Amino acid sequence: MAPPSLPPSVPIPVTTPLPPHATPVSVPADSSVWDRISTWVSENKAVVYTIAGVAVVVTTAGAVYYIRNSSQSADSAPRPSKKERRKRKQLEKEAEAEASAAVEAAKKAEPVQTSSTKAATVESADELPEIDETTVQQLSEQLRKEYAAKLKEAGNKAYKANDHTKAIELYTKAILCKPDPVYYSNRAACHNAKGDWQGVVDDSTAALNLDPQYIKALNRRAGAYDKLSMYSEALLDYTASCIIDGFKNQTSAESVERLLKKFAETKAKEILADKPARLPSPTFVTNYLQSFRAKPRPAGLEETAEIPDDTGKGQLLVGLNLLESKASPAYDDAAAAFEKALELGDLGDYEALAYNLRGTFRCLQGKHEEALADLTKSIELDETMTQSYIKRASMNLELGFPDKAEEDFTKAVAQNSADPDIYYHRAQLHFIKGEFAEAQKDYQKSIDLDGDFIFSHIQLGVTQYKMGSIASSMATFRRCVKNFPNTPDVYNYYGELLLDQGNFPDAIDKFDKAIELEKANKPVGMNVLPLINKSLAIFQRDQDFAEAEKLCEKALIIDPDCDIAVATMAQLLLQQGKVTEALKYFERAAGLARTEGELVNALSYAEATRTQLQVQEKYPELASKLQGMTPGGMR
Repeated sequence: MAPPSLPPSVPIPVTTPLPPHATPVSVPADSSVWDRISTWVSENKAVVYTIAGVAVVVTTAGAVYYIRNSSQSADSAPRPSKKERRKRKQLEKEAEAEASAAVEAAKKAEPVQTSSTKAATVESADELPEIDETTVQQLSEQLRKEYAAKLKEAGNKAYKANDHTKAIELYTKAILCKPDPVYYSNRAACHNAKGDWQGVVDDSTAALNLDPQYIKALNRRAGAYDKLSMYSEALLDYTASCIIDGFKNQTSAESVERLLKKFAETKAKEILADKPARLPSPTFVTNYLQSFRAKPRPAGLEETAEIPDDTGKGQLLVGLNLLESKASPAYDDAAAAFEKALELGDLGDYEALAYNLRGTFRCLQGKHEEALADLTKSIELDETMTQSYIKRASMNLELGFPDKAEEDFTKAVAQNSADPDIYYHRAQLHFIKGEFAEAQKDYQKSIDLDGDFIFSHIQLGVTQYKMGSIASSMATFRRCVKNFPNTPDVYNYYGELLLDQGNFPDAIDKFDKAIELEKANKPVGMNVLPLINKSLAIFQRDQDFAEAEKLCEKALIIDPDCDIAVATMAQLLLQQGKVTEALKYFERAAGLARTEGELVNALSYAEATRTQLQVQEKYPELASKLQGMTPGGMR
C-alpha cells in the first residue's frame, strides 16, 4: 500500500485516540482524517457494521453454490412403512392415469396443435417426465411437486457433471412444475458457471421474490452485479446478506471492504478526471508550511521593499508578504502571485526561489507532475537550495517512491550537511516506513543542529511513544511545555498522547490551553485541530454528542474546508443514527479530498453510509434488526 496521502512532511503526532489498552499507533498529523478513522474502524469492525450498516458480503465469483442433493431436500423425511409405500404407489398410478387422460383430451380439443407432445408419465423411477407450459397445467398439485423434485435432482446431477446447459433445461422444467426459490437459485448457479451474469441476476431476483432473506441468492446476485460493474447494487445485496447473517461471516465482511474499495477507486478516477485543482484547507496548508524552519528572505525582497507589482519580482514579493500575513493567510492569492511571477519573468537571482514556491503550491493543489517539474527546475538553477531537494523528496514519498525520496535526501546532505530541515524531513520518511529507531536519530540530529524548532521535539516525543517508551515520551513533552510555553502545538499534541492513555482531565486541559494560545496568536486563522481533539475527548469521556458537535461546528466556522472536522462530524452524526445528515458530511469530505487515496477513502465511507439508507428503505425488517444490535462507542 502506498504511503498515506499527506501534505509532504508535516508533524506526525498521534491523532484519533485509540481504545483503552490498545497498542498505540501514531498517525501523521498531516495525514488525512481517513487514516485516523481507518485506524478506529480496523479495531472496531463490529461496531462500524452495527452503527453504519456497513455489512458487506461478497462470496467471490468462485463461490460454492447451493445445490440441494437428495439428502438435503424435502425428501429426506423418515422412510415410510411398507403399507404407506404401497398406498402412495397406488395414488401415483391413479394420478398418472388421470394425467394421461387429461393430455389425450387436450390433444383432441386442440386439433391445430400437431406436435407430438409426450404425456407426462413416469414409467420407471429413472425416467424423467416431459414437461412444458401446456402439459403442466393438466397435472395435479401433488404430481407437480413430485415431478419438480425429480427434475431438480436430475438438474443437480447434470450440474455436478458440468453439463450446465442440460441442468438449466431441467431446472426450468422443475420451475414450471413448482416455482421454488431453490430451483431459481440453482439455475442461477448454472448461469454463473457459464458467465451469463444477467441470467444470474434475473434468476436470483426471482428466488428473492419468493424468499427475500435467501442469503445464497443475495450473495450470488451481488457477485453478478459485481461482474457487471454495478457496484452500488452489489453492495446493497452484500449488506442485506451480512445483516441477515448477523455479521458472523468474516469472508463476507472482507468482501464488503473489497467491493467498497473497488467502487470508490472507480468513482475516484471519474471524479479526478474533471476535478479542478484547488488548495486544501488553511489548517492543512499552515501545517505543511510550518514543517520548514523560517529562513531570512533574500536581500531585496524584504517586506518593506518597493517593487512594482506588474513585474516578476514584484509578484514574488506580493506572494511572500501574503504568506507571512499576521491576519488569516491568503494562500490562494499567494499561489496566484507565484504563478504570475514566473509568467512575467525577469526574476534574476530569485528565479530558483520562484520555482520552489510555485512547485510548493502546485504540490498542495495536487498537480504532482507540474510540481515535480518546478522543483527540479529550481534545483537546476540553484543546486545549493536544499529545500527544493527536501520538497521533491517529500513528494516522491507521498507518491509512493521512497527510493527516489532517499536519493534526494542524500543529495541534500551533500549540499549542506548542517541543514536541520533535511534530518527532520528524512525522519518523516523513516517514520512512515516504520523505521522508528532511524527516525528517532534523525529527529535528534535536527534538534542538535537547531533546538528552537518545536516540531522536531514534538516528533521525537511521538516516535518515542510509538516505540513503546511512554515515560521518555512524556518527559519529552514536559520539556516542550517548559521550553515552549506559548506554542499551542505543544499542548495539542501532548493532549493527544494523554487522551490515548485515557487521561481525560489532563488531555482536555491541554486542549483548552492550545485553544487559548491559538486564539491569542492567530485570532482570525487559528489552527482548529485542538477544537476537534477536545470534541473527541468530551465524546469519549461523557458521550456528550451535543457538546462534541458544537466544538466541531466551531472548527468548521473557522475553517470550512478542514477535512478532519468534516469527517469527525460525520462520525458523530452516524453514532446517533442520523444517517442522512452523516452522508452529507461524508460527501462533503469527498469533495475536500486532495489526492486519489484520500478520495477513495472518503467515497468508501460515503457509499457505506448511503447503503445503510438503502437498506432501511428496501429492507425495513433488516433495518430494525440492525438497530436492535448493540452499538459500540466511537474511539
